Amino acid sequence: MDFLTMNDFNFKGKTTILRVDINSPYDEEKGRIEVSERLVESAKTIKELSEKKAKVVVLAHQGRKGSPDFITLEQHANILSKLVGKKVKYVNDIIGEKAVNSIRSLKNGEIVLLENVRFLDEETIEKSPEEHSRGRLVMTLSPLADVFVNDAFSAAHRSHASLVGFTPVLPSVAGRIMEREVTLIKGIITTMKISKHDTFLLGGAKPEDPLNIMEYMLKQGTLENVLLSGIIGELFLIADGYELGKPTVDFLEEKGYLKCLPQVKKVLRKYRDNISMPIDVAIDVYGKRAEMNVEDLPISARIMDIGRKTLETYEKVISESVTVGMKGPPGVYEKRGFEVGTKIVLEAVGRSKAISLVGGGHTLSAMKKLGINKDMFSHVSLGGGALITYLSGKKLPAIEALEHGKV
Repeated sequence: MDFLTMNDFNFKGKTTILRVDINSPYDEEKGRIEVSERLVESAKTIKELSEKKAKVVVLAHQGRKGSPDFITLEQHANILSKLVGKKVKYVNDIIGEKAVNSIRSLKNGEIVLLENVRFLDEETIEKSPEEHSRGRLVMTLSPLADVFVNDAFSAAHRSHASLVGFTPVLPSVAGRIMEREVTLIKGIITTMKISKHDTFLLGGAKPEDPLNIMEYMLKQGTLENVLLSGIIGELFLIADGYELGKPTVDFLEEKGYLKCLPQVKKVLRKYRDNISMPIDVAIDVYGKRAEMNVEDLPISARIMDIGRKTLETYEKVISESVTVGMKGPPGVYEKRGFEVGTKIVLEAVGRSKAISLVGGGHTLSAMKKLGINKDMFSHVSLGGGALITYLSGKKLPAIEALEHGKV
């Protein structure tokens, strides 16, 4: 481990700034957030610090400016209070007098959650730790604190003020989520470098993410099999000469995904022998699932999932793998009838004897919706963008900041 952890610091009586990622799914109609896995896991770190008699100041974000889920953290505080088992006081301020006074008045074991840090414009500007340490957030809060704990692995790919700015000026350690994620993911990647039977299932709605993983890992020689589904599967089918049909192509064009085709074609040319594409797909015919072979395309209906022949092929590969990674659901699991591919693939990974790494926000949501037990897998990562960045061989700014910060 290249950074300090919570085992390396005595928190009793110390004012502790804890950065967590409790960004949660938001139901716009109901005006409510869901009780996410991130909230549940972050509550454990908060509870531990409180039990160690720290004075806990929690920093977090929700949504981004302009989006419907860009809301206050009052609901988060109420949910955390139930999860932690004691009051998590919500303070609707970040660097003003109310926030400062709430921190100064903390007693051992007490917890405050300050307002959504993204309400500060400076928070989301990408700067170095040293530059952020001279910003208003850090200059206001750091003199009130004794230590900084970063437990926001799922936001670690951002070089934002609350994630990196405290590390040059305060003793800084990794929280339990950060420690666990880095340790387990590093271990799985190390195993993949040794093994010759490694598989990654890539799907979801963001083709750039799986493309980056594929290019890096295939170049490194750490992957034997890439099993494609979702949007990335559709793009590879197009690159291989298949006509999918107007509804699917119009959707891909509307979302701007067709711009990835040059990169897709390059990867397919170079690594065709390692890549498996869907051999059949599920389409939406008047709201019901129907399946057809890709040779019978195009079709004037939208592709929504992979078919059962593809699933049988993928299940066999998974069962023979030493390590298996999965990022992104194979289909539109939210729509009845098209959750089949996602459910079967997740269960196949869970049943296998392989070391398994599952991650990404939509994959976690799918697991919850479909009742998939996370204990079936070696590691279920809370990270979306951070996990992708890590698996793509790139540095995570928040982890680098911990490694080079003040001790």
